[in-house]
Order: sequence, then C-alpha cells, then structure tokens
Amino acid sequence: MGVTRVNVAEAKARLSELIEAACAGDEVVIARRGVPLVRLVRLPQKKGRPTFGKLRGQIRLAPDFDAPLDELAEYR
Repeated sequence: MGVTRVNVAEAKARLSELIEAACAGDEVVIARRGVPLVRLVRLPQKKGRPTFGKLRGQIRLAPDFDAPLDELAEYR
C-alpha cells in the first residue's frame, strides 16, 4: 500500500486508474498547487442481508421462561 499524490488536472486525466488504486488499498491524495485537498478512499462494503435461523439450535429457553413472576406482584 503506497501513497499516490496527484494534482487536480492529473487526477481528472487518470481518474479511473486512481479509483482502482484506492480500491486496491492505496492512499490517493489530490492536491491543488501542491496543497493536499482530498483523500480518495474506498467506501466500506455494505454487509449482506441477515440470515434468519442462523442460530437455530444454539439458543435454549427455560421451559418456564414466560411464567408469571410472583416476586413482582407486590409492585403492581
């Protein structure tokens, strides 16, 4: 992973190449008159959709998990 520094005019001419470099993990800095202005980076990839049922069989509930709680009756 390297750092690529280019000026605005060069960035316009090589945009596709600079995007590929950023996607590969290189840091791309675009400058105007030698002053760094922006950094071109790859956006984080969106995670896939959740898989329902993925934890099936791994979570166990007590048989009386929904039984009334007698100790809370005094607070009602």
